[in-house]
Amino acid sequence: MQNRYLIMNILVYRTWFFSVCALMFLPVFVHSQAGSLSIEEDPKVGLLLMARKMANKQAESTYRIQIYSGTVNEAEAQKIAFSEAFPLWSCDMKFETPNYKIWVGNFSTRLEADRQLVTVKEAFPNAFILSPKKSQKL
Repeated sequence: MQNRYLIMNILVYRTWFFSVCALMFLPVFVHSQAGSLSIEEDPKVGLLLMARKMANKQAESTYRIQIYSGTVNEAEAQKIAFSEAFPLWSCDMKFETPNYKIWVGNFSTRLEADRQLVTVKEAFPNAFILSPKKSQKL
């Protein structure tokens, strides 16, 4: 009976030994493919990427003035009143459940928006500055 266990152990160890040796020397016999890759890029691509990056940066840093938030009828009335008071400014109505909002102007800096807010507050005292998220821009 002991001979049987001894023979089984020898077979197991021999199998294990040859498996380990095979795995150690396998990378020596395996050859991978050698090659090179070259990518040619038009020089204008870099300029295009830089222009897009600057445009996104400018779009992210815009400020608006909100003059009203409420019902659709009153929002339309406020939009008309603003367009009459400030005919050269952009004026947009935006719906965010459950209110309609009137956003005016499009300022690149907070300082510019603050200066115009003083003028707008004379006619619309509840006006305030906001920086809409990129997904909310009109």
